[in-house]
Amino acid sequence: MAEILLSLTIIGVVAAITLPSLTGNINERTWNTQRKALYARFSQALPLMDALNGYGTLAEMTDSATGSTSIEDTAAETFVTSGLSKVIKINNICDNEHLEDCGVTSKITTLNGSQIDMPTTMQELNEKMVGSYSNIHDKFSLLDTKAAAFETQNGESITVFYNPHCLGSLNEYPKGAGGGFYMQPKICANFIYDLNGNKGPNTVGKDIGFMTALYPFDALLVAPYPAVRPLDGTYYLTVDSGVSAAQACTNYDSEYRLPNADELAAMFINRELLKSDVTGAFWSSSTFSSTGAWGQDIVIGTRDDFGKATQQFQVWCVKR
Repeated sequence: MAEILLSLTIIGVVAAITLPSLTGNINERTWNTQRKALYARFSQALPLMDALNGYGTLAEMTDSATGSTSIEDTAAETFVTSGLSKVIKINNICDNEHLEDCGVTSKITTLNGSQIDMPTTMQELNEKMVGSYSNIHDKFSLLDTKAAAFETQNGESITVFYNPHCLGSLNEYPKGAGGGFYMQPKICANFIYDLNGNKGPNTVGKDIGFMTALYPFDALLVAPYPAVRPLDGTYYLTVDSGVSAAQACTNYDSEYRLPNADELAAMFINRELLKSDVTGAFWSSSTFSSTGAWGQDIVIGTRDDFGKATQQFQVWCVKR
């Protein structure tokens, strides 16, 4: 009897040690499968829309009696009700005042482990997405928009941040002209998804992630899954002392790779969900010639072309 009790005790101790790890691995695999399936559904649906811009009303209104200015905003909600709902099966749609009714949690844990309030406006998501900007290539002004939300038939809760005035591709950009251009006007919609509603752990990189839709016509959806932090140091895009920027990602983890330029734009707009104290420019895998490629400033939002072997940038690896 004593031997049986001792054996049961040992088994109990081993189970207590290993069970949380096994449960965590199962959850990770489940979330990864759900994440890929969600991305596939959205990737197939968005091209079915004629365009991603132009939905709803977003305009500054001035009261003639008081002179006070307010913003009339039906943009994100109309984008969901009149646009997305036509191409994606949606169970429930919630306006900005009732996001929690669609399973949107009030607090989320970021990729670097800090806790923040769930953004409810474009300004809260990324303040650089709102305001007036200009340089030698761009001149634009973007107003703040309120987020909307919806629930899918699969149980995901999706919070939508929408830019009704997004613009087209970058083909007109003169390579090598310098100064860079802002990605803000090219971003049409950003989706923060929660794979299991507000059940938890409500953590970026686990049940919470993001997808970003760029360009109103022939829309492109990206959903990078970033590493917890950027790599230490800076790299050339070509081989330097045996290690290029791309090779550095492979060395970090065989499942990781260098993000393309549009994935970096998605990481820019979702910067607060990742690691808000990260600054500077990062290499992408998107090239425009045998000697040049695109780099993205993660704070300001500008993309520019640089020499692969003449410029060192930071590297933030992602996986599919």
